[in-house]
Amino acid sequence: MNQSLSLWWGLQTTPLELLSFLLSLITVVLTIRQVHWAWLFAILSSALYGLVFFDAKLYGDSALQLMFIVVSVWGWSQWLASSDRTSVLPVSFLSGQDRLFAGVAWLGIFAILYGFLHFVTDTDVALADGFLTAGSLLGQILLSRKKIENWYIWIIVDVLYVALYLYKNLILTALLYAIFVVLAVIGARAWRKLCQA
Repeated sequence: MNQSLSLWWGLQTTPLELLSFLLSLITVVLTIRQVHWAWLFAILSSALYGLVFFDAKLYGDSALQLMFIVVSVWGWSQWLASSDRTSVLPVSFLSGQDRLFAGVAWLGIFAILYGFLHFVTDTDVALADGFLTAGSLLGQILLSRKKIENWYIWIIVDVLYVALYLYKNLILTALLYAIFVVLAVIGARAWRKLCQA
């Protein structure tokens, strides 16, 4: 699944990246619509993207995919039942204190990941990989709890990922993350309407 594949306009990819791309798109579309099957597609796309990123020496992103799988299993259970186990988990906002905690957590996880990636691996993008991996982990956790702020984190992270993946010559994945930016804006608007209803 690692052989080169030529798509439109000479775009080069691999069958593994292409399949990961398609599964990821399905994941986000189902997530916006709050369809719990999104988590199954998230697990599958994360497993495949873990391999794609490892091959590109994006070790933080590769390890993040394993975390996404774990968080996706948890998120799936969260979406199926609320804390009282009688109704579906509602969309909500973080409190001001929780937002502050989330920001500090992002920076703390980033510092740890950057140190590890810089000193232990052969990656040439430790700073970007660490920052975006930490943000992605936070976004995924907030998504699992149906917090609207997850979409804003994804917008920031996805814009920066486009540049990183272009640098790493993962053109199809860069395109995917550009699409993710648009979908995250749509998701934020859709979920905000649910809170205002």
